[in-house]
Amino acid sequence: MKLYYHPLSTYSQKVLIAFYEKEVEFTPYIVNLMDEASKKEYKEIYPLGKIPLLMCNDDHMIPESTIIIEYLDTHFSSGTRLIPEDKDAARQVRFIDRVQDNYLNDNIATLFFESMKPAEKQDSEKQAKAKEQLDIMYHYMNKQYSETTFAKGDDFTMADCSAVPALFYAQKIYPFEQFEGIKAYYKRVSERPSYQKVLAEAQPYLEKMFS
Repeated sequence: MKLYYHPLSTYSQKVLIAFYEKEVEFTPYIVNLMDEASKKEYKEIYPLGKIPLLMCNDDHMIPESTIIIEYLDTHFSSGTRLIPEDKDAARQVRFIDRVQDNYLNDNIATLFFESMKPAEKQDSEKQAKAKEQLDIMYHYMNKQYSETTFAKGDDFTMADCSAVPALFYAQKIYPFEQFEGIKAYYKRVSERPSYQKVLAEAQPYLEKMFS
């Protein structure tokens, strides 16, 4: 299987964590969407031009991070089970995953990309809305993660795959220092070998971005 991704992409990191937790081998293909030539070449493979993308051995394409993880958990029994077998627990994991992607990850991304623009071109209304939604998410997550070891109970799941990459950037872009539950949760999850491997692979790119 081929995985098209970028080490700095939170959605790519989400999938990489899943691969390492599942102990599934893949062939990595790094895509730089900031480079026009690389972007054009990638769009010939996947016209929507989004990462990550999993290309199966039969050339069947699976886009979207959550769907890729669903595929891995369905087809590979090795390593960590990322979506519980119990239907109600599975539904709750999927809910947490979607909420974190839509209201944590995407709002952090909004703040990051707005901050990269010249001050006069930044959208203050968009930034304010992102911060408002992040404040709501931080209060929700702080309560939730103060009561459990992981995002859903005592087992590491897909919901944790989605949380930890977003929280890494969040601590730099819109810190959650006053939320002890989130801080303790992030420390626990970020120490997992799967995420440590993802972070090590991203380190050369992170040094350039935050230098």
